[in-house]
Formats: sequence, structure tokens, C-alpha cells
Amino acid sequence: MDLAALAADIDAKCRLTGEFTLRSGQVVTEYFDKYLFESDPALLRRVAQVMVPLLPTDVDLLGGLELGGVPIATVVSQLTGNPGLFVRKAAKTYGTCRLAEGAEVAGQRVVLIEDVITTGGAVRDAARELRKQGATVSVVVCAINRGEPDPLADIGIETRAVLTRAELDAAARRRE
Repeated sequence: MDLAALAADIDAKCRLTGEFTLRSGQVVTEYFDKYLFESDPALLRRVAQVMVPLLPTDVDLLGGLELGGVPIATVVSQLTGNPGLFVRKAAKTYGTCRLAEGAEVAGQRVVLIEDVITTGGAVRDAARELRKQGATVSVVVCAINRGEPDPLADIGIETRAVLTRAELDAAARRRE
């Protein structure tokens, strides 16, 4: 797949300008509204198709992080046949009181699926909780890495990205 074309299409659809506060508290003047590509079936499928070869070969479960990682993980699951897992920001306080919906995670190798990573805060939180439940979490695959090349290396998680901020910025410059 032509990554430059994918970057151009996502950038054109998702780049917003203004003042935005990220989950990390960082204030930025450009924001990638990932829901704009995640709600577009053709773009979502293209992103998922590029994610497939980024997955480790020994994955048991694809853990889509609430909310943006869930649709991506669902499509990647359909493409690969690997079961999906839907990982909440916090465990439910009712019913099953689960953090992750789907298969049991104990003893499973979970690859986390995220939409956009800047500092990796949501991935850190999810990995910590899944590891407490007995899962092995060592890789996260994201659609866009806005931050450092490997922001989660300090906790033993490799970050693999479909696109980086630099690639999206290059697409924006080509469009100008």
C-alpha cells in the first residue's frame, strides 16, 4: 500500500487547526481528529490493512483501547482472524466489573491497538492493568504516533506506527 497516499488522505481529512488540549495536558495548535478516519470505512480499512504486517506473529488477542482503538482493532481482527478485546479506561463498576471485554487475558499475549499516541499515557494505564491480570503486553500498534519514536520503551512496550507525525506533516506540505 502507498503510505504517502494514505498519509495524504488522512491528513486532508483529519488535520484540524486551533487550540486543543491533549490527554497529556499538552496544548497544541494542530490536532488529528482520528474519528474522522475511523468513521470512514474506506480509510479505516486502509489503516487496518497496514497494521496487519506490523503485528507480532505470536499475538493471542488484539486489545483495542477505548474508544478510538476499538474500531481499528475490530477491523484488524476481521482481517487476521485474531480475537479482539475491548479495553476500557477503567473497569466497569457494575455487571462483570471488567476492564477488558472479550476473552480472558490471563496467560495471553495481548497486542494493544490505539489510534493516536503522543506520550502513551492511555497505553501505559491499560498495559499496567492487563499485566496485573496476567497478560503479556509488549507491543502497541497505533495508527498515528505524534510523539517520540518509542515513548513506551521504559515499560517494555515497543511502539509500531502506521504513520508518524513527520509523515503527516510531509503530506500537509505537499498539499500546500
